[in-house]
Amino acid sequence: MIIRKKIVHEIQRRVVLLSVMFLSITICKAQDGPEMFQNPILPGYHPDPSICRVGDDYYMVNSSFEWFPGMPIHQSKDLVNWKLIGYGIHRPGQLTFQEGLGDFMGVFAVTIRYHEGVFYLINTCVQCQKGGNFYVTATNPAGPWSDPVWLDAPGIDPSLMWDDDGRCYYVGHGNLKDHQDWPDQQGAWLQELDIKQGKLKGPRKQLSYGHANNAVWAEGPHLYKIKGKYMLMLAEGGTGYNHATTVFHSDSIWGPYIADMVNPVMTHRHLGRDYPFHSMGHTDIIETQNGEWWAVMLGKRYLDGFTLLARETFLCPVVFEGQTPIFNVGKGIVEPIMKRPNLAWTPFERKPARDEFNGDKLDLVWNQLRTPQGNWYSLINGNLILDLRPNVLDSLTNPSLLARRIQHHNFSTTISLNFDAKKDNEKAGMVLYRRSTCHYQFLKEKNSLVVIKTLKGEKTEVARVEYKNTNVILMAEAKGLDLVFSYGPSESEMKALGDTQNMNVISFEMAEGFNGPMIGMYATSSGKASKVKATFNWFEYKGE
Repeated sequence: MIIRKKIVHEIQRRVVLLSVMFLSITICKAQDGPEMFQNPILPGYHPDPSICRVGDDYYMVNSSFEWFPGMPIHQSKDLVNWKLIGYGIHRPGQLTFQEGLGDFMGVFAVTIRYHEGVFYLINTCVQCQKGGNFYVTATNPAGPWSDPVWLDAPGIDPSLMWDDDGRCYYVGHGNLKDHQDWPDQQGAWLQELDIKQGKLKGPRKQLSYGHANNAVWAEGPHLYKIKGKYMLMLAEGGTGYNHATTVFHSDSIWGPYIADMVNPVMTHRHLGRDYPFHSMGHTDIIETQNGEWWAVMLGKRYLDGFTLLARETFLCPVVFEGQTPIFNVGKGIVEPIMKRPNLAWTPFERKPARDEFNGDKLDLVWNQLRTPQGNWYSLINGNLILDLRPNVLDSLTNPSLLARRIQHHNFSTTISLNFDAKKDNEKAGMVLYRRSTCHYQFLKEKNSLVVIKTLKGEKTEVARVEYKNTNVILMAEAKGLDLVFSYGPSESEMKALGDTQNMNVISFEMAEGFNGPMIGMYATSSGKASKVKATFNWFEYKGE
């Protein structure tokens, strides 16, 4: 069975590679871009996508949980090429992800909407210092964004909708009854929102509990008005293998909402575990300026039975037959290679693989765990300098860690480090991180280099070598599940350190949770005070 799965996965991998080669050839031949595009459109840790259009521009936001800055915002003109332009939570005083905030807590699924010159991001901060549902606003989606407007509303994953009369409605998640008729019964409810006052008003009404009498975790609601009719869209089944998208219709905004006979309108749970894309759902839809409808949704990719890159963002065409949204007509599934939208091909200039830290501020790609506690990094003369602080990676804190998303199954990351530890507790280097209990550390200590694996909270030193030079190049290379660590005084003198490790340490199957894998630079004084600093000359990430 295992051999069969590996053969199937290898065939799928080669089909995708051949399709990508065809795609590249097509780009050269077609003046207005390729005919096809490749899924996912935002690879790596980009869950719970929500989208809006303003003129010819598209804006998409994703959830980010305990990472700061939070709620990354991308821009596109063709729905395929996306550029990171900012974050909804981008300054420490705006919203606090406090020390002690649990793994994959923080900001959950966020919705982006635009109305009369203003962008809105509405979300839930779970277990935050000040938690609950809130929205922030901006006139420029790149920011700055306002301080949160907190709302007295239960549940998670809220959304906003403006009706033709200008009234704004809050679409909430949850079961308003005082009991559940079946386990994990949730649903969607509606209440008017007074934007000027920043308060909910009037009656609150349950719209749906899901499409069946045993529907679980009906959440992530979005409400649309299409051709004079109201359509409610829900995520159901949980965000795992049974994930699905369902829709409901009504002639009135207050209902009743009738489940569509086609439900679920999108799911992959019927395809079996050999299909490369699974857990598809949590969908938002958008109409292009050309009258086409497209859906963005989260999904996961298997590799040899493991989900290494967490929940990613996928794109799929939608056609309405009556009131029913039909996803990928004739197929009903999201495919690795699909015909792209009828929009002008507008790619963005690719950033260099190597960050030389030459600017006066960090690139948008860099993230921290929880809200920054003071100023512990600096950019000086083309170097990134991290303070060694007592904070450690295994605790629920804000360590001296700057990390970016891992976005490929095959990738290499290389860093140039200058670090002179004075004591045994002083360490700096590279980290592959999923959560506080599942990660790899590749560190330079006082007189050695060490690789430490932490799996489900159990820490194991897997390799060590004596190394006394101040300068070192550290490299991590992943090919599927195989992970190799290397080191050397220069890029031309690299040696492997220890045996081949397994990337499944940071997979969903091992680490669980809602967030995703990150890789970055780390420094710590391991619980003791220190004045030592670690200097990173550059950081390089290459993926394929």
